[in-house]
Amino acid sequence: MPSRPPLRLGTRRSPLAMAQAEEARGALIAAHPGMEVEIVPVTASGDRVKGSLADAGGKALWTKELDAWLLAGEIDFAVHSLKDVETLRPPELVIAAVLPREDVRDCLIGAASLADLPPGARIGTSAPRRAALALRARPDCSVVGIRGNVATRLAKLAAGEADATLLAMAGLNRLGMTHGNPLDAREWLPAPSQGAIAIECRVSDTEMRELLAAIDHVPSHDAVLAERALLAALGGNCHSPIAVLTQTDGDMLVLTAALLSPDGAEEVRGEARFAPGDRDAAQVLAADLLAHAGPAIRQHFDPPGGF
Repeated sequence: MPSRPPLRLGTRRSPLAMAQAEEARGALIAAHPGMEVEIVPVTASGDRVKGSLADAGGKALWTKELDAWLLAGEIDFAVHSLKDVETLRPPELVIAAVLPREDVRDCLIGAASLADLPPGARIGTSAPRRAALALRARPDCSVVGIRGNVATRLAKLAAGEADATLLAMAGLNRLGMTHGNPLDAREWLPAPSQGAIAIECRVSDTEMRELLAAIDHVPSHDAVLAERALLAALGGNCHSPIAVLTQTDGDMLVLTAALLSPDGAEEVRGEARFAPGDRDAAQVLAADLLAHAGPAIRQHFDPPGGF
């Protein structure tokens, strides 16, 4: 009987994306010994954008090529950094597995702490959440736009384009890179789904879904689904400063979320405790946050049911 052809795993070409693809490939082969997996890289539109990603088309720039390949059957499954995946996905695709979540914290590089930055320091980031949190903590500082892969951002910092920058611990860990100073996730709330690797396949591909179920880390999957349910209920986009931390308390999830104005001057924060799979709890928290938010925050959200 002829052997099965290798499964085709689609990924972006960046070093971090390739490392995540190797992690997914290794997990699948460990779960199904003898399986062959071919990594198929693509240069995503987001990798070619030089300016603001939000202005150029948002998170879809990281996924549209891989989505097209999946829908056309050119690859069997795709790996994503879930933080970069838009909340509303094509109905023909499904997140079939989430790998064990990495460190969710942000890391400050260039100073021991935000308090140690000199007055008027330039903080390099293109992420609205990081910019708002930084300005809230240090309103005397300024934010300068820095984007690109990890190496590019570190090179820009070294070249003096900023005095400090912020990167995800998860990415640094996966690249095996020495990093700076992690920020307390309870105070400096992370991005929704930060540190999570998601694997998507076609809804109709029952066999692929069954294979991927073997490597699905249910606690991580439950946490990120709750965070994405909150995002969907808020109607946030790439311009919306949203921060969220999900922790476990026994068999319950505790979701802490904050919405900020882009300049960091205003913040509204709330918390919900609920059982995994309870999507209504995230919607209730979203409604409560928006109800207590001022116009400077609310203008950056468009909840499905309106205000």
